Amino acid sequence: MNKFVKILVIFLVAIQANAQELNATVTVNSDKVPGSNKQVFQTLERSITEFLNQKKWTNKNFKSQEKIQCNFTLTILEQEGSNNFTGNIQVQSSRPVYNSSYLTPIFNFKDNDFSFRYTEFENLQYNPNSFDSNLVSVITFYTYMVLGMDGDTFARNGGTEYYNSAENVMNQAQQSSYIGWNQNDNGVTRFRLITDILSGAFSNFRVAMYNYHLLGLDIMHNDKLESKEKISNSLKLLKTIYDRRPNAILVRVFMDAKSDEIVNIFSDGPRFETDKLKDDLIRMSPTNMSKWNSIN
Repeated sequence: MNKFVKILVIFLVAIQANAQELNATVTVNSDKVPGSNKQVFQTLERSITEFLNQKKWTNKNFKSQEKIQCNFTLTILEQEGSNNFTGNIQVQSSRPVYNSSYLTPIFNFKDNDFSFRYTEFENLQYNPNSFDSNLVSVITFYTYMVLGMDGDTFARNGGTEYYNSAENVMNQAQQSSYIGWNQNDNGVTRFRLITDILSGAFSNFRVAMYNYHLLGLDIMHNDKLESKEKISNSLKLLKTIYDRRPNAILVRVFMDAKSDEIVNIFSDGPRFETDKLKDDLIRMSPTNMSKWNSIN
């Protein structure tokens, strides 16, 4: 290989490295699966990591410091035969807060209905026009959810194109027999998650995501009291969703990501009246009551 070709290869690799959007960490936990041959799970972990981090998911270029930090944790509970697996997947993502070293959690979602077929060393590829693999479809769906959630924190409705892509994944997957893609599936499903987030009835969730992060957290370095007011107003927007739909999945999604952070924000810094805020939080997320009561 001559010098020019070497330089060109290095240049192209550098472009590719800076083009991708995700800095994803993948963990495949197979502790519940009996047997000593764990090689297939190690291969699966590497394959998903490469799929997430090497694929170009958007038409935007992300600098290395702009890549979205996220975690995909697959817990395998059962293995049937050599290539059928059942378990759950938890997806978490975060983004930096302006002018700080703090990473704020954006998305924290656990999907308990995850089953798939996988043959070791198979190539993971996503085709937006067909359903080929539940493994690929689920991973792709949550990738677009991560991108959408992140986009909504930087611009008003900034995640719409990614949510539309997630909806397309769902539409293609509905032809399969896998649970989680269809309206009649029970529980907190992928169908409910993407349908609600694109519904006008829950538009205040996306407004709250924008106000909380860009108008609230991102000014924390400059004016902590104003930041608290913006964040408090964002939580009031969520309360309007709860008042109309107490079992709204998006309120739970928000609290699963943000409960610890909310406590830290309103327990530190300049004094802010929190009595009404605490009442609202207890109503919206009673499972976190002990956390809300610790706000002082």
